[in-house]
Amino acid sequence: MIRQILSAALLLASLITACAAGADQLRPGLLDIRETQPGWFQVTWKLPLVGDRMPPLTPRLPAVLEPVGPPTRRQAPGAIIESASYRLPEGSLVGETIAIDGTEAVAKDVILQLHLADGTQHSTVLRPHTPSFTVPTRPSAWEVAASYWQMGTIHILEGIDHLLFVLALLIIVSSTLDLLKAVTAFTVAHSITLSLATLDLLTLPSAPTEAVIALSIVFLAGEIVHKQRGQVGLTERYPWIVAFAFGLFHGLGFAGALAEIGVPADAVPLALLTFNLGVETGQLLFIAVVLAALALLRRLPQGRWQTAAVQTVPYAIGGLAAFWTLERTAASLGVVV
Repeated sequence: MIRQILSAALLLASLITACAAGADQLRPGLLDIRETQPGWFQVTWKLPLVGDRMPPLTPRLPAVLEPVGPPTRRQAPGAIIESASYRLPEGSLVGETIAIDGTEAVAKDVILQLHLADGTQHSTVLRPHTPSFTVPTRPSAWEVAASYWQMGTIHILEGIDHLLFVLALLIIVSSTLDLLKAVTAFTVAHSITLSLATLDLLTLPSAPTEAVIALSIVFLAGEIVHKQRGQVGLTERYPWIVAFAFGLFHGLGFAGALAEIGVPADAVPLALLTFNLGVETGQLLFIAVVLAALALLRRLPQGRWQTAAVQTVPYAIGGLAAFWTLERTAASLGVVV
């Protein structure tokens, strides 16, 4: 029975690994609008590519904003970034509507960040069924909580590396109690570093941190191989310690995403708490889906696919993570690959 569960889990891992190349479809766009001084705005539109194509998404800004010069466009890894300047001759953006056209056609979310000169910040997610946002006088606590919870959930669900780490833990740790301890330790660890980094009490460069996150998956892939060979590895022996240690780096990765989004100066604790709750929500949803899939796959008759999955999937996971490790290490050293 244990072997059947392990085989089913490994097959599921192969499917997720095979879908990693299509992860761009899950990445949200980013529309950042900043009032640099009263009446003057800098607008940045970051649109992730799907493969090598630009999704047909277009920001629709309030008509009261007048463009100042033509926009500039540059290509970043996996995305197109467009920047433009606008001015607001009179009045304010309060009561104006910002929208994204085309979200229903491509089913892609867009994170909207609005920073006004008076210190007011608005953050929300524009989705296919809610593609517009009307600027209120000041964001309510509910708006902040709902927006950051939503963004935390989106971040973890589109983070293939974080999900592969959790999946590897599910494969290695067979005891329900040990699995609970490992997941709890991972949660506590990344909550600690996420909070410290967001409050500027802990700072580490992004590229090396992301490289360690990828390396953690390589390590767990090796632990899966040890388990297949009947060897009791460090993770199987002390799952919560391994989960806690690597969870500290994963938390720094979450903090990097939160820093890119921005946090309202007058609602830092609430935004931090709800973003973290969103991360946990996405993580628990993923675990629930995996466990449900295992329950279904366990009912399938045994076949050669199980043996093939057992033999190949940890190498597929480790190979993908090793590529990420090399790529991110090169980025931290300033080497273009």
